[in-house]
Amino acid sequence: MSTNSFNGVKVFSATKAREREELGETITAWLAANPGVTIVDKIVTQSSDNEFHCLTITLFFVTG
Repeated sequence: MSTNSFNGVKVFSATKAREREELGETITAWLAANPGVTIVDKIVTQSSDNEFHCLTITLFFVTG
């Protein structure tokens, strides 16, 4: 992660295939609903086991 300052974190996570496919749209909708947010960093994490595949996108932001 970079050394950018932030004052908020939002985590988006999906394990079902359809949810993973729609994750980008979910994030876009959240950003549209929060116009005062400026993203300063992000982490994309993918994990899986024998049954489940999880995609997590963590956004670090500043408000104001």
